[in-house]
Amino acid sequence: MALVGRAQLPNVLTVLRLFLAAGFFAALNAYRYPDVHVAWANGAIALFVLAAVTDALDGALARRWNAQSLFGRIMDPFCDKVLVLGAFIYLAGPRFVVPEWVQEGSFFTMATGVYPWMVVLIFARELLVTAVRGVVESMGIGFGSMGWGKAKMILQSISVPIILVLAVNFRTAETPWAMWACHGLVYVTLIVTLVSGAPYVLGLRRLAGTPEKKSDP
Repeated sequence: MALVGRAQLPNVLTVLRLFLAAGFFAALNAYRYPDVHVAWANGAIALFVLAAVTDALDGALARRWNAQSLFGRIMDPFCDKVLVLGAFIYLAGPRFVVPEWVQEGSFFTMATGVYPWMVVLIFARELLVTAVRGVVESMGIGFGSMGWGKAKMILQSISVPIILVLAVNFRTAETPWAMWACHGLVYVTLIVTLVSGAPYVLGLRRLAGTPEKKSDP
């Protein structure tokens, strides 16, 4: 008898993603731009990619085997946000600040192209969508993930490891094309992330006239 059945496998992958995220943060924590513990940073990149793969698998398997569960509905987006939002916090953190002796008057001060204000906007989008979804579902109306939201998650999952590869292995502050590539990818990701929140807000506006569902006394 298999240790994990079909119904449980998607949830196991979801929980595994949380552990992979913890490993990713621990490995990346050892790195300092430009050349302190580069091997640890590359290990972190591998862990992030593996975690992103589990994200693609758990949902696909749950739908294929009709194994959706309340646990998965709660934990899947939670693990996604821990992984991706945590990654952007690290990308905008002190481990990727370009040293003054490398900057030489350059306009770019972050090796990743990710700055704290960008992380604030990404967090604001996530908080807004979570609040909108909570209000709508409290009215007894289903409000699952939309196409833009899925595209946003896919783009973020692709952009984070690419940015890390460029910053860690190509020393972006010393390689103009790598620095511009990071900034271009970051701005595209930021724009898609913000735009992806619009359908949720518009959906809430369409439901603004719907009476709130009252619970029985």
